[in-house]
Order: sequence, then C-alpha cells, then structure tokens
Amino acid sequence: MVSVNLVTERVRSLTLPVVEGQGMELVDVVFRREAQGWVLRLLLDKPGGVTLEDCSEVSEQLSDLLDVEGVIDYPYTLEVSSPGLDRVLKTVQDFMRFTGRLARIQTGAPIGGQRRFHGRLEGCREGMVVLRQGQGPTLLIPLEAIVKARLEVEV
Repeated sequence: MVSVNLVTERVRSLTLPVVEGQGMELVDVVFRREAQGWVLRLLLDKPGGVTLEDCSEVSEQLSDLLDVEGVIDYPYTLEVSSPGLDRVLKTVQDFMRFTGRLARIQTGAPIGGQRRFHGRLEGCREGMVVLRQGQGPTLLIPLEAIVKARLEVEV
C-alpha cells in the first residue's frame, strides 16, 4: 500500500491542471480511511462559488484520469465538493484573499503562551499571518507555525 502523503501529492499534481483549466482553485486534497473505506476528497473553489455541476464535471474528468494513471490501486470513493463557509486556509494567497474575515488558527508550538487563536484576518506579510483579536493588539503568526487554519462562519 502506498503512503497517504505520496497519494495526496500525486493526486494534487495530476488534478491541478484539470481544476485550473476549469477556472477553479484546488483548495485541498484529503486521502484517508473512514468508516465506509478509503475516501479521496477534493475541495474546489472559484469566485462566486462552486456549483454541483462544476463538481460533477470535474469528478468525471478526474475519475478517468486517476484510473488511467493508477495512483490508487485499491477501492476508494472520490468526493469532489466545495470547501464550505468554514474553508481551510493554507497559503499566503488564502490569508490575503480572506482579509477582513474571522478565522481560527492553531499552531504546533505555543506563541505567547497559546496555540489557539481567533480573530479577524488582516492579511499576510513577510511570511507572517496578521490577525487582530477583538480590540486587542495585532498578532503576527509565522505561516510555517500554523498546523490548522479555517474561516469562521459569520452570521
């Protein structure tokens, strides 16, 4: 059996041209074992949001491509969907694009005595995510220290 990281990276490199060719962004690739078996989940986004038709079209194209390339040689389920309102943030572009939005960020090591942060994104500069917590000071969180970051759903 091939490592999950190798599958994820191979799938990312194969699917990126297809997804970008459709005018969409590949937000994330997740390959993991779940209750029903192995699941390959691709999260896509585009300005104005991803439609069910977008997901269906990309799913058909990628299903054939992944079968031909033989990336995964055992049964799995392919899921193609939108990242949702609480989408993950991974890249400098993500943090810049969602400036002004609320986010939750978790770091691997403590920064200023804490590992979990919640606040409004103010962009990214020199490899640091800029986050304002309430009326408090602006925090600078090194991008490489972040292990998990998501947008917060605002109501």
